[in-house]
Amino acid sequence: MTDHAQPRRDEPDAGLDTIISERRRLIGLAYRLLGSLAEAEDAVQETYTRWYAMSRQQQEAIETPGAWLATVATRVCLDLLGSARVRRERYVGEWIPEPLPERADWISGRSGTAANDPADPADRVTLDESVSMALLVVLESMTPAQRVALILHDVFGYPFGEIAGITGRTPAACRELASSARRRVRASLPPENPTAHQERLVRQFKQAWDAQDINALVGLLAPGATFTADGGGVVAAAVHPIEGGEGIARYLTGLAVRAAGALTVLERMVNGQAGLVIEHEGVTVAVYAFNVADDRITQIWAVRNPDKLRPWRAG
Repeated sequence: MTDHAQPRRDEPDAGLDTIISERRRLIGLAYRLLGSLAEAEDAVQETYTRWYAMSRQQQEAIETPGAWLATVATRVCLDLLGSARVRRERYVGEWIPEPLPERADWISGRSGTAANDPADPADRVTLDESVSMALLVVLESMTPAQRVALILHDVFGYPFGEIAGITGRTPAACRELASSARRRVRASLPPENPTAHQERLVRQFKQAWDAQDINALVGLLAPGATFTADGGGVVAAAVHPIEGGEGIARYLTGLAVRAAGALTVLERMVNGQAGLVIEHEGVTVAVYAFNVADDRITQIWAVRNPDKLRPWRAG
């Protein structure tokens, strides 16, 4: 029986390097579409499984393997997005996209993945504004088709004709999908702040939290700020979003008091922007991502679900 998982050793595959080199782009595409690094890895694995399930003749008949892989990966993601909506309706509490560390902070992806493994998924996702937590949360509110049209066109530069072939819609329909998605993004997200500006606010927030200074925290939070936590029903977390700067400040101060110095708060980059990592005895127990507007923190996303913190943990 022929093993299609990889080319035979006695049959050199001149295009193998090209095929493998697409992996980084595919992971980046799938992560933006799914909001989950674990699911992105699964989608890309399925894509490569389908490639190697073909005969050598079938592979060589494909004029642009990279385009074929991207098309298959997108269709796999579309299928996963449909089933993900059902799963997330049953999710305990709020669902937040999986946070991603900087490459230098990457410890391990799946169990058994070494930190210096060149195939680490985090090393294959370019951390720019298209993976900010704020944008990923807005993408979650879109239909799968809107999400695909926006990401393929605005982030990866696909023409609408190609997107139409991938999604089975007309180019005009894909253009409208991307346009409606773009309007939703503009309505939901404030103008992007300079990196240094957010870093300063997050640093001040950390200092005020460490000092359990409610007044300082209230001063850094917008009056209508929102705090959303994701424990996934696995660990304790606020089941519903907390609204209002004062309410958030009191909630976080209460956490600090109950922790009684057992937690360490560290400044880290989260999805390419300034954030915080909470550790207990050296193990990451929460990752905080922030959104900033008009010199105030408007949103905090606190991911506590251990399944979503694997990239931040050793082992």
